[in-house]
Amino acid sequence: MSSHSPRILPVPGSSSDPAAPEPRPSDSSWVPSFLRQRDSESSEQSTLVDNEETPLLRDSTKTFCSQSVSSHQDGESYIYTEESRSQLSEFLYILKTSIPVILAYALQNSLQTTSVLIVGWISPAHLATAAFSYMFAMSTAWLIALGGTTALDTLCSSSFTGSKNPHELGILLQRAFVVLGGMYVVVTIIWWNSEPLFLLLGQERKLAEDSALFLRCLIPGGLGYIYFECVKKYLQAQGIMGAGTYILLITAPLNVALNYLFVYTWGLGLIGAPLATGISYWLNFIGVLGYARFVKGWDAWGGWSRECLCRMGVFAQLAALGFIQVGTEWVGIYCEIHPFAR
Repeated sequence: MSSHSPRILPVPGSSSDPAAPEPRPSDSSWVPSFLRQRDSESSEQSTLVDNEETPLLRDSTKTFCSQSVSSHQDGESYIYTEESRSQLSEFLYILKTSIPVILAYALQNSLQTTSVLIVGWISPAHLATAAFSYMFAMSTAWLIALGGTTALDTLCSSSFTGSKNPHELGILLQRAFVVLGGMYVVVTIIWWNSEPLFLLLGQERKLAEDSALFLRCLIPGGLGYIYFECVKKYLQAQGIMGAGTYILLITAPLNVALNYLFVYTWGLGLIGAPLATGISYWLNFIGVLGYARFVKGWDAWGGWSRECLCRMGVFAQLAALGFIQVGTEWVGIYCEIHPFAR
């Protein structure tokens, strides 16, 4: 018998075998299987690299929208999804930021509504004239404000977050002033000579004459409406959603007082409504501009620059697409109302 003690060979897979892989905590984990992360998911997440070609919305069956890791005393960890919580927080954020925008548009349209109601107290003919004139203004000049400024929606957000020039946003605002202001000049020519157009559309001569006069008086205030919308989009691109709402909460009641003052107190009658509403439009623009200057949003301005005169064609093309989108809606409304206006 040999004096040497017998050699004990390690059992494959045991802890004494140096070549044996360490057991994974998940193999004997007490955590339910549906809470564990699969190896394919962890390896995919570790090798996934974000680049320009990475889709913004990945496959929900392969990745988690939101994950949270909790460690335990035995060294185990598990991953559970918080998809419902993430969706709720995103919904609340969108709701919080959209309410001021909705209120701003509602108050903005109330300026015209109150003007129609106040001047409509004089006679049904004045009511028809004011309603028809504001509807035509919505399909032309306000189309520049609401449709043309969608170019700012497209360009300002990306410039504010990705541009190396901190004043790029201000340059875009200046470009909007120039391009949309030039487009408004064309609209003013149409308004000034709108009587033959209304007759061509089949309106009565009295309604065509009064509506043309109404629009001529509205020409000075129309530019204030467009510029107010530009500055409002400029601030919204910076995440400042409530500026326009705050200003309109002040100017909307003031607009009622101005319309009553011009129409009845000073006896201007029909033409008092567009003059008073035009003043309200300019007060909106001055107010939101003052908010940007003295409260928040002025850092991106940077002063007037000749660079705003560059690439105006691209801006005009984007604005034209906005005209098509918004304009078709208002033209469709006119086509529905037109048979009843005869």
